[in-house]
Amino acid sequence: MALSQALLPEFDHEFAGTRKTLERVPDDKLAWKPHAKSFSMGELAIHLAEIPGWMGATIDLDSFDVNPPSGQRYERPKLGSRQDILEAFDKNVATARATVAAASDEHLMKPWSLLSAGKPILTMPRIAVLRSFLMNHTIHHRAQLGLYLRLNDIPVPGLYGPSADEGAM
Repeated sequence: MALSQALLPEFDHEFAGTRKTLERVPDDKLAWKPHAKSFSMGELAIHLAEIPGWMGATIDLDSFDVNPPSGQRYERPKLGSRQDILEAFDKNVATARATVAAASDEHLMKPWSLLSAGKPILTMPRIAVLRSFLMNHTIHHRAQLGLYLRLNDIPVPGLYGPSADEGAM
């Protein structure tokens, strides 16, 4: 089985769970933060919406510089509502899925680098970047968002079975 085909069931499952979590973010709580050093709920949701968009760059480019020496520093998109966040997420997931599905094993094993000011932050085979830096990164921030929901008394969706808000099996 091709690496891309082995990855897609996990991709579908994790991003479906992320969408379920994003659907619960209320517009009136986008500015809420649990701590001064934390993302706001909106910033965290936007970050979750943008991460699948990085999959195309991981597959199509040999590297990505978040702060290129002679260019514009990467900036998170400005999205002002849950609807905007969901639309960006859905678009990014659809594009990412198609890009991953089309990638060959040989290409997925080639190295990819994340750079800042031209210096490598990390270099790994593309498949490892997709799994660890992008999918696991998504899972990490989705868990944070679940805590934000809980702290605001917003029901947390079940992701690997029912949540405490959805009852036992």
